[in-house]
Amino acid sequence: LVIVGLFVGLVGGMFGVGGGIVLIPALNEVLGPNQHLYQSTAMIVNLFVAVPAVYQHHCVRAVEVATVLRIIPLAVASVVVGVAVSELGIFAGEGEAYLRGLFGLFLFACAAYDIYRMWRKTDAAGAASDGGAPVRPRWGPLAAVALPLGFASGLLGVGGGILAVPLQRRFLHTPIRTAIANSAAIIIATSLVGALAKNYAVMSDVESSTGPILLACVLIPTAVVGSLVGSRLTHRMPVQLVKGAFNLLLLLAAVSLTHSALRSLP
Repeated sequence: LVIVGLFVGLVGGMFGVGGGIVLIPALNEVLGPNQHLYQSTAMIVNLFVAVPAVYQHHCVRAVEVATVLRIIPLAVASVVVGVAVSELGIFAGEGEAYLRGLFGLFLFACAAYDIYRMWRKTDAAGAASDGGAPVRPRWGPLAAVALPLGFASGLLGVGGGILAVPLQRRFLHTPIRTAIANSAAIIIATSLVGALAKNYAVMSDVESSTGPILLACVLIPTAVVGSLVGSRLTHRMPVQLVKGAFNLLLLLAAVSLTHSALRSLP
């Protein structure tokens, strides 16, 4: 778990994601299936991964504060909706296999899309280069970024950064390093609200009510260290090779989670 926390922080800091996209599959492998427990834990850990990353990005003035402050209200509202959907009866008890399978398909879609972009060797946004000026944020494009990332964060327990970065590139023409920095800042808000909502939802289950907090306490120290290192690397080294390895990891996690879900469907 200590090693998992370190890797989660490293990936989260480097790519502007909360780390849940790596943490949840890793916990499924290490501890066995328990999707609701791991999503509750991931939302707590996401917050502690994002804070040191934002500090590092702020030190190099990479965060667009005005854009972030406009995205957060819409993202937070959709996080609450996502958590509510994750607590529907279809996902309760043995039905958590459906949620696990949905998470696996989500990972596969994210990795496949990013690999497609790398293969095409085109800009992720299909818009301005990193040297160009970003467009002035309007509410339409901001909503196109905020609503999907918030809903995915609440439904699946991820920080939302895996969507925040490409969506900013596509709709706001944000340079890649700025998109990563903005994503980390947005994750602070989405993870805080998501952690409160999801953990409140699981408090009715006496057995697992304190489980997410205890598990998060083991993971957080090394996750913070990894986040500090990863967010520094974002501004110091090319990320294409690391992104390739990251996408391969996502594909393996997607296959594992989807296979596990199919075997345990009620």
